[in-house]
Amino acid sequence: MTTALDIHHTANGDHGRYWADLGDGAQAEMTYRRRPDNSIVITHTGVPRAFEGRGFALQLVKRAVADARRANFKIVPQCPYVAVQFRRHPDWSDLLA
Repeated sequence: MTTALDIHHTANGDHGRYWADLGDGAQAEMTYRRRPDNSIVITHTGVPRAFEGRGFALQLVKRAVADARRANFKIVPQCPYVAVQFRRHPDWSDLLA
């Protein structure tokens, strides 16, 4: 069973980050940069090795997808992990920039 994360979002200018505390000072994170057309380019997703395989990275991606639907922006999945998830979820294809 996957533990639901309390995912936070911070943005500073054209850069942003989705993140969640995993305990013991560890964090899962996904970073992006915003383009002038208001789309975001997801550049990195990371989960500490001790926490891999628990679905935490996918939760971060799903949060960005939900935010894109709510706020009407598109996503460029530059991060290889995010690109794979977009291929696995064809229902997200309308969000591709």
